[in-house]
Amino acid sequence: MNGVILIDKPQGFTSFDVIAVVRRLTGQRKTGHTGTLDPNATGVLPVLLGSATKAQDLISNHDKSYTADFKLGLRTDTLDIWGSVIETREASVTKEAVQQALEAFRGEISQVPPMYSALKKDGKRLYDLARQGIEIEREPRKITVYSLTLDAFDEEKQEGTLTVSCSKGTYIRTLTDDLGRALGTGAVMTALRRTEACGYTIGECVTLDKLRELSEEGKLGSVIRSVESLFSDEEELTVSDSQAKRFQNGGALALDRTALRSKTDCDGQRFRIKTRDGIFIGLGKADAKQNLLKIVKTFIN
Repeated sequence: MNGVILIDKPQGFTSFDVIAVVRRLTGQRKTGHTGTLDPNATGVLPVLLGSATKAQDLISNHDKSYTADFKLGLRTDTLDIWGSVIETREASVTKEAVQQALEAFRGEISQVPPMYSALKKDGKRLYDLARQGIEIEREPRKITVYSLTLDAFDEEKQEGTLTVSCSKGTYIRTLTDDLGRALGTGAVMTALRRTEACGYTIGECVTLDKLRELSEEGKLGSVIRSVESLFSDEEELTVSDSQAKRFQNGGALALDRTALRSKTDCDGQRFRIKTRDGIFIGLGKADAKQNLLKIVKTFIN
């Protein structure tokens, strides 16, 4: 099996736990995913099968969307409700004050990754160091928060819900912690659900229970997305039969012999290369100086 299965990851499962289930049900040993979700988080987890694993480092759309619950007046070592409490404070913040504080977290901002994360330092995972009581300095990283809204806020409980659309590398736990710091109360994330990833939405996902059901019925194929769907944001380019054969066999194509001949602004652009029958062959990249459509990766088995 080759393609993408979109899983609605349940709480309590690691991303690798999900892969293990998918691997067992599909019989495909070659598997991967496009972005780790913490065990306590739920939501969109695209699982790659077979030749789709070759796309892992080529996917251009890494933007994600989340809904996150948070609580003011508390700080933990993991920045979420499941960590050890390191500080409590009285909190009596208004909804308007939260709204105002959020303004500083929209657009391009700097964010320091949490110690409890899968990032590596000198070959060691930060969370492994954190569990040993070791904290190291982390460099701030630029991220982009495309949209950030306060969906609800209970002034009595000092609890609220955020919807966030952001770039790759954004930690929602850090965002809520930074919000708490800005308000002077501290804050922890209490729930996280990823609603969109790599262009796929939560409505397109299936649960593991549903996947097991489909497996028993012999209908797994009905939920496998094409490898091509990983590159839906790339422009499509149809080539002739002879060009398709050449490209499939590892040969670059002359740009002026494709439909790009009159396109003057395509240098460096990637394209989904397809046969006249609509079969996705792979990705090509235009090199205007050399008049070539070069191979990025082919996905024909």
